[in-house]
Amino acid sequence: MSLDSLKSRIPDYAKDLKLNLGSVIGNSDLPAQQLWGTVLSTAIASRSAIVLRELEPEAKANLSPEAYTAAKAAAAVMAMNNVFYRTRHLLSDHEYGNLRAGLRMNVIGNPGVDKVDFEFWSFAVSAVNGCGQCLDSHEQVLRKAGLEREVIQEAFKIAAVVQAVAATLDAEAALTA
Repeated sequence: MSLDSLKSRIPDYAKDLKLNLGSVIGNSDLPAQQLWGTVLSTAIASRSAIVLRELEPEAKANLSPEAYTAAKAAAAVMAMNNVFYRTRHLLSDHEYGNLRAGLRMNVIGNPGVDKVDFEFWSFAVSAVNGCGQCLDSHEQVLRKAGLEREVIQEAFKIAAVVQAVAATLDAEAALTA
C-alpha cells in the first residue's frame, strides 16, 4: 500500500487528480514531518477507508511515533472543533460566540510535536472539514510563527487533493459494488 498504489486506483477521467496527488505529495518541498502529518491527518479527515488504507503505511514510515500520534490527534480534535466552531459561526444568534465552549482540547496545548506542525495539520483538516473560523485561527498562528503564504497554501493543496481523491474513489467503489 502506497502513494503509487493509490494513484493506480484513480480512474482515467480523474487523471488530473492522479497528477496532482503525485505533485503535492511526491514533489513537495515541505519538511517530511509536515508533509506526512498533513497527508495522514487529511486522509483521516476525508473519511475514506480506501485513501486511509493506502496512505497510512507510508505516512507511518515517514513519521516518528510521536508525530504519527499527533497527526491522528489533530484529525480527531479538529473533527470536533470544526463542527462546533462552524456551527457557532453559522448560527444567526451570535450570542453563542460569547458562551464558554466547555470542550476538552488539551492536545492543542501539548501535542507532543512542534506546535507549528500541529497547527499546520489542524489547518489542513479544517480545510477538509470546511470550518472558516478554524481556518482563520490556525492560519493566523502559522503566519505569526513565520510561515509564508506559499507554505501555508501547501496544506490546503494537500487537503484538496486528498479529499478529491477520496470522493472519487469512494464514488467508484459505490458504483461498482
